[in-house]
Amino acid sequence: MIDWVPVFTGTTKLKCLESGKKNMKTFCLEVTGDFACFTRPEMKVERVSYDVITPSAARAVFEAILWKPAILWQVTKIEVLKPIKWITLRRNEVGAVVSSRNVQTAMNSGSGDLGLYIEDERQQRAGLFLRDVAYRIHAGFELCDAAKHKSNFPHLSKHRFNDADEQRTADEANSPAKFLNMFERRASKGQCVNQPYLGCREFAANFRLVKDIAAEPAPITETLDLGWMLHDMDYSNLASPSPRFFRAELKNGVLDLADVEVRG
Repeated sequence: MIDWVPVFTGTTKLKCLESGKKNMKTFCLEVTGDFACFTRPEMKVERVSYDVITPSAARAVFEAILWKPAILWQVTKIEVLKPIKWITLRRNEVGAVVSSRNVQTAMNSGSGDLGLYIEDERQQRAGLFLRDVAYRIHAGFELCDAAKHKSNFPHLSKHRFNDADEQRTADEANSPAKFLNMFERRASKGQCVNQPYLGCREFAANFRLVKDIAAEPAPITETLDLGWMLHDMDYSNLASPSPRFFRAELKNGVLDLADVEVRG
C-alpha cells in the first residue's frame, strides 16, 4: 500500500497526561471483536481499515463506559494481542445522512422531519476489514472545565439511576476519586452507557477490565511502520473540526502514545 502523507498546517507535541498529572491512575481494558474497521480517510469510495485500532477509536471505548463533560480520556498505550488478519466483505450501507439543518430545527422546535428512507439510499460497497482482533488499551483521564460544556440533553439532568451505588456517586461533587470509582465499578461489571464498537457500529466490541497486567499474555512480537495514522479530531472550531495525524510505529506489538507529535 502506498504511504499516504496528509497535508499539515501545524505541529503539536502531545503529552498524553499533562505535567503534574502523570501519576494519575490509568486503567487497562482488554478489547476483542470478530471484525473491526478503522477507516483510512484517504480511501474515499470503499472502506479500508488501518492495521490497528486508532487512538480516537480506543478513546471511544472508554467513553462508552464512562463519559462526563468534566473528564477527558487520553490513551497512553495500545497493545496488539493477536496477529493482524484481513477479510474482504461486501456490505449494505446508507449513502446519505439526515440534514444537520433538519436536526437543528427539530431540536429547537421539538418536532421536524428526520425521516430517511433506507430503500432509496441503500448502496452496496466492498471493504477491507480486520478480523479476530484483540487489544489491551491503557488510558487515563484528567479533569477539564465542565462549565464550558452545554448539555445537549437537559431533560436527562434529573435522571435517577436504578443502581444505588451509581446514584450515590453521581450526587457527589466532581473529583478524580469519584470518576475513578465510577469507571472501575462499571468496567468490572461489564456495564456501559453505549455498546462500544470497533470502528463501525455493527462491529460490537467485548471488553474486560485488566487488573493484573503481569498475569496477562504478552502482545505480538511484530514491528511495523504504520505510516501516518489519524490520532483524533480537533474540535476547537466546532463549525469545522479538523483531523490530527501522527506517525505510528508498532514496536513488538506495542503502539506507544505517551509522548507523540501530532500534526494537522
